Amino acid sequence: MKKRNAEHISTILRRYLRQESLESPLNEQRLINAWPEVLGPGMASYTSQLYIRNQTLYVHLTSAALRQELMMSRDTLVRSLNQRVGAAVITNIIFR
Repeated sequence: MKKRNAEHISTILRRYLRQESLESPLNEQRLINAWPEVLGPGMASYTSQLYIRNQTLYVHLTSAALRQELMMSRDTLVRSLNQRVGAAVITNIIFR
């Protein structure tokens, strides 16, 4: 006897996370974890204290030159990070 209404476990988990309001914090953590992959390990070593508040990623930098370079490519970084996560998690990045 086959069950006709079988669902994939990934679909059930996504629905549960959405119902419990856990999907957004999970995506935010995925985005923060993807930062070194998108930026590269060399550049990521100059960054610290990444956090997200109100769809804005805040990044503390130790290099003023890197800050200028990243500010010029801010839109590309936002797109790359959101694409890596698969959701529109952030809309802006603030470098400090």
